[in-house]
Amino acid sequence: MSGLFRTILGITLFALAGCNGAAIDSPPPAEVGQAEVVQPIATEAARPAPTPTQVLTPPPPPEPIGPTTFLYDGQLTQGGWIRGQAPGGTVSATLGGQALVLNEEGYFFAAFDRDAGPSATLVARLQDGRTVESPMTVSPRKWNIERINLARPRGKASEAFMVRRRPELAQINAARKADAPSEGWRQDFIWPVKGRISGRFGNQRIYAGVPGSYHSGIDIATGRSGTPYVAPADGVVTLATKKPFSLEGYLLIIDHGNGLNSAFLHNSKIVVSEGDMVKQGQYIGNIGSTGSATGPHLHWGLKWRNSRLDPLLFTGPMN
Repeated sequence: MSGLFRTILGITLFALAGCNGAAIDSPPPAEVGQAEVVQPIATEAARPAPTPTQVLTPPPPPEPIGPTTFLYDGQLTQGGWIRGQAPGGTVSATLGGQALVLNEEGYFFAAFDRDAGPSATLVARLQDGRTVESPMTVSPRKWNIERINLARPRGKASEAFMVRRRPELAQINAARKADAPSEGWRQDFIWPVKGRISGRFGNQRIYAGVPGSYHSGIDIATGRSGTPYVAPADGVVTLATKKPFSLEGYLLIIDHGNGLNSAFLHNSKIVVSEGDMVKQGQYIGNIGSTGSATGPHLHWGLKWRNSRLDPLLFTGPMN
């Protein structure tokens, strides 16, 4: 090989080595095990979008459920009664100033005393502050005078009698003030027993020529003692005497709820006990002549709070 050819070959090999090898100005390779440090890029933390303020609007009050005025029916007369429903939204109601008890649907019971005046007004106070009034006419009745051939004690009762009588009156008053959980007042009453009406409600008795108080109930005579009788409506027994009272004899009182109660006097036997719940038509006792009675009969008295009522206006004529 000539010298010129060797020189050219050497130059060529050097140039190729420069192209395939590391550049003269390249940095030295990193040492084994040494990691490359990467600088983090700063970013702004994400923030939730602001929530607009929500304004809560209270729901409108519910519409009152019920009629717009008083609805009622019954016997609008002295010794009579009414059942009805107060206007929707009623907070309180009265009849002639007496507060009425309303159930959840606004139904009520009210009555008129034997000596009630010629008019009365139902008044309701509503939730919105308004009042609703419903005036009514109470018809008068003509009372008969009944003469009884039985001497009435004259003058003031003896202290010996009152010692016995005071505890009896206390029991009667407590029994009639009881607020029993019964809705018998909503029922159509039935006759507890059928027989001859020997004494009518409201009539004034003349005891051997001496005027007495008016008759507070109705007397039913069957002609014999021991005749069974039944409850005229549902109720709870609030008094069932174990021994005869001085005037009433064996006395039974049943609370029909809402201030209405029945009293049965002169029993020969009582078959229910205080606290018993009785159903309309249930056998509850037997007619007798205990206490102050001239013969066997059932005295049935009805009372709403302090008002005495005519049982005949609850049952209708005896068939």
